[in-house]
Amino acid sequence: MKKIYQLDAVELKMLPILQTDASLSVSDLAEATNSSPATCWRRLKSLEDNGVIGPPVRIVNPARIGRNMDVFCQVRMKSQDAAARDALKRAVEQEPTIVEVYSTSGDWDYMLHLVVRDIEDFETILMRRILELDCVANTSTLFALRRIKHTTMIPVSSDTGR
Repeated sequence: MKKIYQLDAVELKMLPILQTDASLSVSDLAEATNSSPATCWRRLKSLEDNGVIGPPVRIVNPARIGRNMDVFCQVRMKSQDAAARDALKRAVEQEPTIVEVYSTSGDWDYMLHLVVRDIEDFETILMRRILELDCVANTSTLFALRRIKHTTMIPVSSDTGR
């Protein structure tokens, strides 16, 4: 288990702000957290160096670029050996429409989240990228009717139990 980074009071204020708008200058961040720019810069550097935050990115609205369908594809493997896991990992890393992959417990081994244009787009990916893998036994697919909530914000508090 990885060691949990202990957030200080300034970092606890900074993280929700950064998750809302990573384009803020250090000066603006300092003003918003009631601290000095030097303090904010040091805290940002520490958060980056310790892997708490990654690089700033801009979030694309998938519907605005024609990616109107969220698909969740459950995958059952024929085998759990390292070669099979590596084959699946390589395949999903090569497919840009697969935006998230989770190893899961229960009846299915993996859950893939795809953001595709339409059902034909998904069918092509399923047939050519997933089901062609020798290690895949079968799949089950769920099509999202609508995104109700989607966020990239991770809850941040001094109480790690919440």
